[in-house]
Amino acid sequence: MAGVVQDVLARRAADDGALLPILHELQDRIGHVPAQAVQDIAQALNLSRAEVHGVVTYYHHFRDRPAGRHVVQICRAEACQSMGADALMAHAELRLGCPSHGTTADGEVTLEPVFCLGLCASSPALTVDGEVHARVTPRRFDALMAELRSGQ
Repeated sequence: MAGVVQDVLARRAADDGALLPILHELQDRIGHVPAQAVQDIAQALNLSRAEVHGVVTYYHHFRDRPAGRHVVQICRAEACQSMGADALMAHAELRLGCPSHGTTADGEVTLEPVFCLGLCASSPALTVDGEVHARVTPRRFDALMAELRSGQ
């Protein structure tokens, strides 16, 4: 993991506005932004550790620990909220047994909020491992999770 961090920093640290591209690449390559990388990033960009940590924790997209084997993201933007996304999130938390930003006890599914999937006319929407699903009801959510857990 340290090698990946050093590789990313070596290639991107001199770029203008490098912080977000570095964080995105680390998340893409490692699956999260490791806490131990924050100091290395800060040093490479001449920022404080608090500044880097603040960006990592401000954006919901970045994780500070590995996600589960599958990632479910439920849209929390206004259009989806108006069509039942809050109830869908509550249902998902209950069914999965983990809170938003959490991972199931078996490490299989991480549940995350996301702010706008661009499917406002087809809300509420969610993604399962990047695959978009629209007009998702609690019943459809349960079916998607059954498919996911059965390996289909």
